[in-house]
Amino acid sequence: MKRVFVRWLTHRSRIPPVLRLSLAVVLAALAAVGLAAPASQGQQSLGGAPSGEVNPPSKSPEPPGPGDPTKTFPDSPALRIEGYNLYQQGCSSCHGISLEGTAGVAPSLRGVGAGPVDFYLSTGRMPLEQPREEPLRNEPAYDRSQIDALIAFISSYGGPAAPTADPSRGDLALGFHAFTLNCAGCHQIVARGGITVNAQAPDLEETTPQQIAEAVRMGPYLMPHFDATAIDQHTLDSIARYVLWTRHPDDAGGWGIYNIGPIPEGMVAWFIGLAALVLVARLIGERMDEPV
Repeated sequence: MKRVFVRWLTHRSRIPPVLRLSLAVVLAALAAVGLAAPASQGQQSLGGAPSGEVNPPSKSPEPPGPGDPTKTFPDSPALRIEGYNLYQQGCSSCHGISLEGTAGVAPSLRGVGAGPVDFYLSTGRMPLEQPREEPLRNEPAYDRSQIDALIAFISSYGGPAAPTADPSRGDLALGFHAFTLNCAGCHQIVARGGITVNAQAPDLEETTPQQIAEAVRMGPYLMPHFDATAIDQHTLDSIARYVLWTRHPDDAGGWGIYNIGPIPEGMVAWFIGLAALVLVARLIGERMDEPV
């Protein structure tokens, strides 16, 4: 086997050297682009929910801190009626006719307030086709007016006001520090997402500041939630500012490779290096006229 491999390396090829070199460069570039390409939208978790388990019960959303700004959504009797009809058509089969939830299937929506409803519906995470699926970002099933109607109906059952965030009032350095401390372990340092135990931490490329605030206070799926003592409003604004910054970071070191850290960068470097070594060995081998 060794003699066959050595002979393959040293026999004279019929393909012109320039063509072989061009092909090697193209293949290396395609491999590097494939490693650096972002994941597709609406992708499914690699493992989904663990076998035999369902989506965990909802955590009670944390209210905004005293004096913190909140998001106000439209509300009226007509909007609540529309929301009731939409809820019965698309939500009640899992969450119950009266928002009481279904044991082992879906949690109660009584007392969750407007924030979680807006988050899950505006990001397309609800409704789910299968209650055992991990809710991942997708195209929203409802338009903005329908989402407002559902918020009006569900929040009429109580709950805290929806939090909000203003990136313009945040500090980028503080946002970087807070994100690194609280979020990067799952979402990666520049918010490109990652894989955690039995779940997928999504990238934050399309997340709005409003959705960031709602996620921090609510803790969707397996994500922990943070109250105003853990992450105050200024820190929340700063995290939102940092997340927006990560979409167009300053790649001072050169090619960013989608900014997903040293592991893929090292993989690309090793691939290019090994390809170059094989190519050099092949070119050197062509100059050996003596049989092995």
